[in-house]
Amino acid sequence: MTEVAARKAGIWTKLAYGAGAAANGIKNNGFEYFLLFYYSQVLGVDSALVGATLMIAMFVDGITDPIVGYWSDNLKTKLGRRHPFMYGAIIPVAVAYVFAWNPPEGMTGNALFPYLLMITILVRIAYTFYEVPSSALVAELTDDYDERTSFLSFRYVFGWTGGVAIAAYTLTFLLVETETYGSGFLNVEGYRAYGSVAAVAIVISMLLCAVGTHRQIPNLRKPQDAGQITLKRIFSEIGESLSNKSFQGLFVAALFGFMAAGVAASLNYYINGFFWEFTPAQTGLLTVSVFASAALALVLAPLISKRLGKKKGAIIVGAIAFSVAPMPVILRLIGVMPPNGSDLLFQIILCVTVIDVALIIAYQIMSASMIADIVEENELKTGRRSEGIYFVGISFMRKLARGSGLFLASIVLAAADLSRNIQPGEVPANTLSLLGAGYAFGLLALWGTAIAFLFRYQISREDHEANLAALERSRRAANVVED
Repeated sequence: MTEVAARKAGIWTKLAYGAGAAANGIKNNGFEYFLLFYYSQVLGVDSALVGATLMIAMFVDGITDPIVGYWSDNLKTKLGRRHPFMYGAIIPVAVAYVFAWNPPEGMTGNALFPYLLMITILVRIAYTFYEVPSSALVAELTDDYDERTSFLSFRYVFGWTGGVAIAAYTLTFLLVETETYGSGFLNVEGYRAYGSVAAVAIVISMLLCAVGTHRQIPNLRKPQDAGQITLKRIFSEIGESLSNKSFQGLFVAALFGFMAAGVAASLNYYINGFFWEFTPAQTGLLTVSVFASAALALVLAPLISKRLGKKKGAIIVGAIAFSVAPMPVILRLIGVMPPNGSDLLFQIILCVTVIDVALIIAYQIMSASMIADIVEENELKTGRRSEGIYFVGISFMRKLARGSGLFLASIVLAAADLSRNIQPGEVPANTLSLLGAGYAFGLLALWGTAIAFLFRYQISREDHEANLAALERSRRAANVVED
């Protein structure tokens, strides 16, 4: 049976499925860590306009998400439901991403706003056609409670490390100090080169996932022959699937969690470069430290999930991680941290980063695995497999929330009034205080709200196993009737 074959998916399938997330990490890191800085501080677009552009692009992209999710749930081809989308998106994503970092020559300042808006919309829509179907595969590759966490551990580890590897390469070899640009963070040519390097890595990642999971197509779920599809029916079925209470809790938790991630990512290089006055090389080392964090999370997430269950584990790990993250900034604001330029300061931030990011990755793995377990509960209720709809719901919320997070980050920057092309060490003390306070207390409020909504999730290990047993009885009964 399909279920037995799916459970036999081994380490190579996990690696292929996980490798596909590197593209997401690269794209997200570029948009969230570099793009706001590049277009505002380097190219001269008002930071509020850049933040608004990225938020608008995510809203527009979000409209396509449920359509792609529903489409990939119901598509019937020889390549299955998901893979036609995954293969078809590769080239459009890569081409659009290169153009995002290579705006027209001679165009600077706010005149770049229409171009930035158009190209970010194109990148995000193109990537939706890959991200949604590939993410949904986990609920089909295995139905085991713990194996899903294992699959997603690989997915999130590759997502984090893939993005970090390209970011570290960029900081070390591309965003280098020159006589022309001064600080490496202001190196225009470095950002342009980054676009091409990142696009190649994205193509490799997407191909590894599509090709590496291709042999599993015969074992994946087939859509039911549900008759004529109308626009009314599409939105009716989407609404029915999204009415699940456990999903709603995760949905709102994702809203605030990813909003916090957007704020943290967008302000990361401002905090490292201006607040702590770290060099690009030090910032690169902090970025590379995520490899250690990802290795820890790969072990921690499955272990905690088995010992505590996904819900309890995510709440405990998330509460610890999200409390630790802004603490060094708060301590600096009250005058406790070592001075900028000291080795001790960098060592403290490095240790905090490794531990905190490991816990954040583990939290994200368990949260994503909780989504996969909703699929069987919904199938019992509606008779439909809606993996695409559920994963697209969180994907949409990620984009919406991170767009909002980017916008909030741009508001913090506007309030701090950080001048364009200003060098580290030249920023006024009151500007640094506003930057640090907006960053730290904003994260605490957003992450705290995210954890609170996880309590609405209702599916335990026992519930999931009962759902699988009920579905098996239902399928056997259906086979008996057909015979």
